[in-house]
Amino acid sequence: AKRVCIVGAGSSGLTSARQMLDEGLDVVIYEKSAVLGGLWAYHEQDIFGQPSVMRSTIINTSKEMSAFSDFPPPKEFPNYMHNTYMHRYFESYADNFNLRSRVRFNHELVEAAQAEDYEESGRWNVLVRDTQGGVERRETFDAIMVCVGHHVYPHVPTFPGQEKFRGKIVHTHSLKVPDEFKGKRVAVVGIGNSGVDAAVEASTVTSTVYLSTRRGAWIIRRVGPNGIPMDVFLSTRLNNYIKNIIPESAANGYVEDLLNSTFNHKAYGLQPKHRFGSQHPTINDALPNKILSGVIQVKKDIKEFTADGVLFDGDTEVTELDVVILATGYQIKFPFLPKDVISVQNNQVQLYKNMFPPNLRHPTLSIIGLIQPIGAIFPIAEMQARWQAQLLSGKKHLPPVDEIFREIDAKQEVLKKRYVLSPRHTIQVDFIDYMDEIADQIGAKPTLMKYFFSDPQLFWQLLRGPCLPYQYRLEGPHLWKGARDAIIKAPSRIMSPLNKSTHWFTKGSNLAILYFFIVLLILLYVAF
Repeated sequence: AKRVCIVGAGSSGLTSARQMLDEGLDVVIYEKSAVLGGLWAYHEQDIFGQPSVMRSTIINTSKEMSAFSDFPPPKEFPNYMHNTYMHRYFESYADNFNLRSRVRFNHELVEAAQAEDYEESGRWNVLVRDTQGGVERRETFDAIMVCVGHHVYPHVPTFPGQEKFRGKIVHTHSLKVPDEFKGKRVAVVGIGNSGVDAAVEASTVTSTVYLSTRRGAWIIRRVGPNGIPMDVFLSTRLNNYIKNIIPESAANGYVEDLLNSTFNHKAYGLQPKHRFGSQHPTINDALPNKILSGVIQVKKDIKEFTADGVLFDGDTEVTELDVVILATGYQIKFPFLPKDVISVQNNQVQLYKNMFPPNLRHPTLSIIGLIQPIGAIFPIAEMQARWQAQLLSGKKHLPPVDEIFREIDAKQEVLKKRYVLSPRHTIQVDFIDYMDEIADQIGAKPTLMKYFFSDPQLFWQLLRGPCLPYQYRLEGPHLWKGARDAIIKAPSRIMSPLNKSTHWFTKGSNLAILYFFIVLLILLYVAF
């Protein structure tokens, strides 16, 4: 059997191993640390080159939307899981599919290069180091799957006068608990998910936190209408069809009105100049309350540092500070790969469908999970791995290289037009569109019309309900017999940790009539 080298035993690495084994391929997973789970394996120490979360971190996508496609989380798990629950989920996935025996813990991939016979075989030579004893070993594999994510190497910008500052400057990568900020004067730079989480955390131990943002952000709450998870409410095929049919400004207007109905972004100093769809949204439920109570104050960008604090744009007086937290994102790096194989400039990576370096003769090097979805990342990494398994087993093939380059260029143009120019937006994808795109490669995209007459209950759930990962096990390779049941029973699993006697979706006759006409229009659109 072909041997596949998997770099990293986090969520992407584990599901990659599972998909390879399903295709009869042999796998070895090299994991730098001593535990499974990658980013979601919390550790007290700040370790360079290893991702980690804060002790309080809760996932931003709900459990059913975040699941692997044939492994629903336990129904009693909360809808938005604390990092300890996420880690338990990945550990149970590894145990259920006997993946632990495939992991070589405390082993770091130092370098990888094409084997001498690469042009014919597509094979790779790797140098691996035992991080405990320092012993290095060379091995040859038929393929490499890089599953290290993009939360490893902090991006640390510099500001005018920064060297004068007598306080402490720290990146969110190093944050674990808020205790060190007790009674301190704190500013957080950046309004992405990590920045807002850090500001909210720091505000629990100090009286005022300044949240500095260059351009503002649209804030999404985890709790959606009727109290259901927001991604369950928004991420439906019906909504996605409508989004792709109506003008972009109308789609943006709908979501912006929904978000402003919770709190007025302009009044709270958060409303950006750009529309909702032009920036990766920030997810947080506590921020508006913290701003309303004065515990968090929104400020503009840092103009310059002084010895005692910073001067924010638009201010005439220096804000005195003890700590500045940089929530300024991460750099995409692959230090173990040759630069002529994959190069990164300003976080721009040229990859076919966010996976394959286009200049290689064989699809034997893939980057799994290097995406920033508006939605959950785990099912996407799994779908990518399923496609790679089909390619390595010879059942599927990549298109000609000129077609690959054309598509890469076209997609990069789309990103440039849609998103605010930022290193944060170079790997953006929309959850349903991207899942469908990769599923199409292996025949796993569900054919909705097939179920319109044969299974109406399933059809309506596929269309109106959340676009759950289980949809992609109804068709294509390695079907899961439990997929239909998982889709139909998802509402009860969502309600299970809450009040079990209540249904998660409120019905209304007018709404039903509206849905009927919308669905009719969509069916006509899809058919013609």
